[in-house]
Amino acid sequence: MNKRLYFVLLTLIVTASMILSACAPAATEAPVATEAPMTEAPTEAPAPTEPPMPAIGSPEHPIKVLFVPSVDANIIVSGGEVMAAALNEATGLTFEVTVPTSYAATIEEMCASPADTMAFIPGLGYAIASQLCGVDVAFKAIRFGYPVYWAEYIVARDSDIQSLADLEGKTWGYGDQGSTSGYMVPAVELAEAGITPGEQVQTGGHNQTVTAVYNGEVDFGTVFYSVPLSPEGAPIFTYDDFVAGKITSLEQYEIPAEVIPNCAPDAEGKKLLCDGYRVLDARANIRTEAPDVMQKVRILAVSAAIPNDTLSFGPEFPAEIRTQIEDALVAFAGTEAWGTSIGSADFYGWSGIAPATDAEYDMVRAMVEATGYKLPE
Repeated sequence: MNKRLYFVLLTLIVTASMILSACAPAATEAPVATEAPMTEAPTEAPAPTEPPMPAIGSPEHPIKVLFVPSVDANIIVSGGEVMAAALNEATGLTFEVTVPTSYAATIEEMCASPADTMAFIPGLGYAIASQLCGVDVAFKAIRFGYPVYWAEYIVARDSDIQSLADLEGKTWGYGDQGSTSGYMVPAVELAEAGITPGEQVQTGGHNQTVTAVYNGEVDFGTVFYSVPLSPEGAPIFTYDDFVAGKITSLEQYEIPAEVIPNCAPDAEGKKLLCDGYRVLDARANIRTEAPDVMQKVRILAVSAAIPNDTLSFGPEFPAEIRTQIEDALVAFAGTEAWGTSIGSADFYGWSGIAPATDAEYDMVRAMVEATGYKLPE
């Protein structure tokens, strides 16, 4: 072959190879492994929260003021509202007046609502409530200078019953088994004297018991006794005289016999007066329905002294709020409005209040223990 032709062919072959190489597809690199994108774990929805309880003493959460039903409930409610309004004005707190159906129901309510209840309860009720759930006493009642009161046994004035011994087998009317003066103290005294009454009639309150004796529905009744006032407006005997043992006969507890025929309600019907003497025991509470109650019902006997009623607070009542209320009550007791509220003779007849201690009611606890008394179911 011609050498010149050989070199031309070789050059063409090399050039064609280079062109084919350039047109061939390039080799692909293996893909680099990558991690899967991170995803956030689903979050749980926040648990629903209960709305906070309204503050104690707010309009949405009023403080419950409990009164035992020892007198007419309408009188308690109207007089209690006067007190609630005065306390609201002094403290800015809201109060709700309540009259439970019985002494036992009052105690149960205090224990069931330990942080928002205050109650005006007798010594027996306090002694039981303090042991049940830690109810705490703040004040005791003062009635015309007396930190104590008594139970009285009453009979018809023309009854042939002349002594406690004559009550054997007789029909007994009382207001409530949870009432210290209406039932508990007389029950203990009668048992200690070996006297067993006959039929027992629960009347529902002191007023109703007096009415039952007045109408001859029971042979005798037991209700509260308070010392009458003389025409000068002072008690017919002083607490100091009583403590000193100077009051030894039934006649000293009662107004003079010669003025009893003249007993009648005053012109406004607010007082039971007997030639200037003022009757303050349970008989006076029915003076408008029975103006001649003094002429028809007499005192047979008076019990041993009983520590006065209390104002007590639930065991978890906030200390700061309690102090506000206590200060406001002390101030309210010095006003005229007090006499239209708990100071009214138709209400509880508290002429004032004084600080009380738990130890003062130990004698009542001893009485409860001795009798085995329990709250009615």
